Amino acid sequence: MTYPGHRLRWLAFTVEFGEHDGYSSFVHSQWLWISAVTTLLLADPAHAATGRVIKVLPEFLDREGRTSLSPSLYERDAYQAVLRIHPDRRAGLRFYVQWKIKGPAWEPLKLRLELRGLAEGQLPKEMVIEEPLVNRGQRFSHWAKVTLDTEAYKRLGAVTAWRVTLWEGQKQIGEQQSFVW
Repeated sequence: MTYPGHRLRWLAFTVEFGEHDGYSSFVHSQWLWISAVTTLLLADPAHAATGRVIKVLPEFLDREGRTSLSPSLYERDAYQAVLRIHPDRRAGLRFYVQWKIKGPAWEPLKLRLELRGLAEGQLPKEMVIEEPLVNRGQRFSHWAKVTLDTEAYKRLGAVTAWRVTLWEGQKQIGEQQSFVW
């Protein structure tokens, strides 16, 4: 359809834009800046977990594998005193370890218990026990127990020093040790 005074031309034409006012350049630079910051934030490497060993409670085991005769804390302390006085009634040692981590653990967690026993010659006997841990992802602390059975307890002798370390893969993230370690 044609209108009076209007012609259709099928020729090549050029498009001219007006002068650059700076607005589009400003918006473009802002989008580039936001994209760069977002990329850096998303590419930030994940931080490893931090952890600590809060408390270590070593307790003797009797010949039946008990640390106490009843669930009472007072009874437990009294029975542990009896086992300290009578070494012939001891059959092992159990370490109760309270531990906690913050942040995600990307590698398996484990507790390493290092023990030193009575010296033979100039060096004390040493033993290392590793216990894998399950991280339930909670913010609270957890308890683990590491047991030195009868045979290992007899082989090591009386424990004179200990150290408990918390590991994430090959990285140590927490530690607690006895006074004489």
